[in-house]
Amino acid sequence: MVRVTCAVSSRRRRKKLLKQAKGFFGDRKNHLRQTKNAVMAAMKYNYIHRKKKKSEFRRLWIIRIGVAAKINGISYNKLIHGLSKAGCTLNRKMLADMAIYDPVAFTSVADMAKKALVA
Repeated sequence: MVRVTCAVSSRRRRKKLLKQAKGFFGDRKNHLRQTKNAVMAAMKYNYIHRKKKKSEFRRLWIIRIGVAAKINGISYNKLIHGLSKAGCTLNRKMLADMAIYDPVAFTSVADMAKKALVA
C-alpha cells in the first residue's frame, strides 16, 4: 500500500512558518522546532505591543503639549482644563502637532485656555 504523507500541505505549513521567522538569528530561523517557539513568542509580543503603542503615543503627545504649554506660561493641566472650559474639542494628537509645526496657532490656543480659566 502507498504511504500517504500529505506532503503539499505540510510543506506549505512549514514554509509559512519559516517565512514568518525571516530575520531571526541562528537556529531560530531555519530549524522548525526552535522556529515555531520563536515565531509564537514574537507573535505574542506583536499583539501586546500593538495595544501598548496607543498609550505610548498618547504619552508622547502629552509631553510635547506640556513643553509647549510651559513656553507659553501655562501648565499642561491648566491648559487642558482651560480648553475644556472654553469648549475647544482639539484632541491631544492635534495639539501636539500644532505645538511642533505651528507654534503661533498653539500660542493662540493657549491664550484661549488662559482666558477661559480667568472668566
